Amino acid sequence: MIAATFTPEQVLEQLNWRYATKKFDPSKKIPEAVWKVLEQSLVLAPSSFGLQPWKFIVVRNPQIREQLLEHSWGQKQVVEASHLVVFAIKKDLNESDVDRYVQRMSEVQQVPVENLQKFANVVKGFMKQPPYPLDINDWSTRQTYIALGQYMTCAAMLGIDTCPMEGFVPDKYDEVLGLPAQGYKAVVVCPAGYRAADDKYATNPKVRYPTEYVVDYID
Repeated sequence: MIAATFTPEQVLEQLNWRYATKKFDPSKKIPEAVWKVLEQSLVLAPSSFGLQPWKFIVVRNPQIREQLLEHSWGQKQVVEASHLVVFAIKKDLNESDVDRYVQRMSEVQQVPVENLQKFANVVKGFMKQPPYPLDINDWSTRQTYIALGQYMTCAAMLGIDTCPMEGFVPDKYDEVLGLPAQGYKAVVVCPAGYRAADDKYATNPKVRYPTEYVVDYID
């Protein structure tokens, strides 16, 4: 068993420290070694069936970020943060995507593809005849938000600020980043870096409902 790196108190402290950073310090950059951990938090994010219906575009080019600012409701985080991650879904996920994942499973787990066909058929059956009304792109978007949550939590544990953003024009992002040709669509954006010393929102108390209001126990 691996010993916990953080104590329960430290985890709670970092979750309280985290906030949606409105103003980043553009002079402060995330060290490469720290960024690589955040990168892996995306790679290792969980998804239903393990399908990973996503791509994470890390925009480092300053000129492209300036173009994206125009389509981000003027939110300066897009250009001021150390890193900018665009979370995109694989559009219209289909059986070929399942086959690709099963092939990857076969390679990684060293199991013949034939032995994985039962699993593949279950996933394909879910797509063809879902147990509830299903829009596959909405489903993929929900999966991608799981990755966003893991990314933001890991960032907080590492003392990195983030700001999840839906305030942007997805079609314009897609156009600037050339996503349609790749079969992907932007769904959410998350700048990451270090808060500016004068960001007035950093010291605002969190406004949350009381625990007993939002958490029910059924014994």
